[in-house]
Amino acid sequence: QVHLVESGGGLVQPGGSLRLSCQVSRSGLSIYRMGWYRQAPGKQRELVADIVNGGSGNYADSVKGRFTISRDNAKNTVSLQMNSLKPEDTAVYYCRADQNVVITYWGKGTLVTVSS
Repeated sequence: QVHLVESGGGLVQPGGSLRLSCQVSRSGLSIYRMGWYRQAPGKQRELVADIVNGGSGNYADSVKGRFTISRDNAKNTVSLQMNSLKPEDTAVYYCRADQNVVITYWGKGTLVTVSS
């Protein structure tokens, strides 16, 4: 069974930074696409950023220039560096890994709270 283990959430003041990380539990698994989604209270889950194997990051307009996604294919990890955080970035952030177009894994989520 494959699990995604997320870490790095927490409370940060506006303008601050956080780094989220996600690890695929099974080594040697070929993952095509990895990404981060978020869900704020009362809102639908939305894509924050994703990256395909060998490609560059794709970002939601709301985070462009502030967030950076990166992955380590050898370790099957994906990270999200979040800078200049705003209160509207407050949400539960979920890691997603697509093994192919059919098989998708989700993490349990990590809470990011941006507040003074």
